[in-house]
Amino acid sequence: VQLQAFGGGLMQAGGSLRLSCAASGRTFSSYAMGWFRQAPGKEREFVAAVNWSGGGTYYADSVKGRFTISRDKAKNTVYLQMNSLQPEDTAVYYCAGRNGGIATMTQRYTRWGQGTQVTVSS
Repeated sequence: VQLQAFGGGLMQAGGSLRLSCAASGRTFSSYAMGWFRQAPGKEREFVAAVNWSGGGTYYADSVKGRFTISRDKAKNTVYLQMNSLQPEDTAVYYCAGRNGGIATMTQRYTRWGQGTQVTVSS
C-alpha cells in the first residue's frame, strides 16, 4: 500500500480544511488508517484513526468534536475533515496505514504518506 496525502493549506482560525489520503494497493480495504501531525520541534502525535470498515473511529482529545475521519473504500481514500481550526493545529499532517485494528502509536503503523502542511493563522 502506498499513501499520498494532500489538501493542506493556509487558513484563518475558525476555518475548515479537508485533507485526503489516496491509497494504492489491493490490501487498502483491510487496513486501519490514521492521521498524525507533527509541529516544528515536537514529536509526531496521533490525531484520528478509522478501522478497516469505516464503522469505528477514534480521536485525540485535542481534536474531538472538531475533526472527523472517514474513508471511501470505492475511492481508496481516507479523509480528515477539520473544522474550527486553531493556530495550535498548525503542523505537517501525515496519513498512515496498518494491517490491523485502530492504533494511536506511530510505531504501530507500517505505511506512511509524505505529509501535507496545515497552517492556521490567528
